[in-house]
Amino acid sequence: MSDLETRIEALEVRAAYQDQVIEDLNQTVIAQWKLIDSLRRQLNELLDRVQEVEDNTGGPSAPEPPPPHY
Repeated sequence: MSDLETRIEALEVRAAYQDQVIEDLNQTVIAQWKLIDSLRRQLNELLDRVQEVEDNTGGPSAPEPPPPHY
């Protein structure tokens, strides 16, 4: 095999490995975005619940009743 053929073969092998690494990274990014979307939905649900509780209790700035010993 000539030097040129050896170099071409090395480049082909390198490209094949790079394709696999790129695909693996792409799958990782997809999985992370799915997780981020799920966490975003959970956060929004919790924020809605907190807002609902605040609305039902008069909000965060409502005066607290004095302790029982007063």
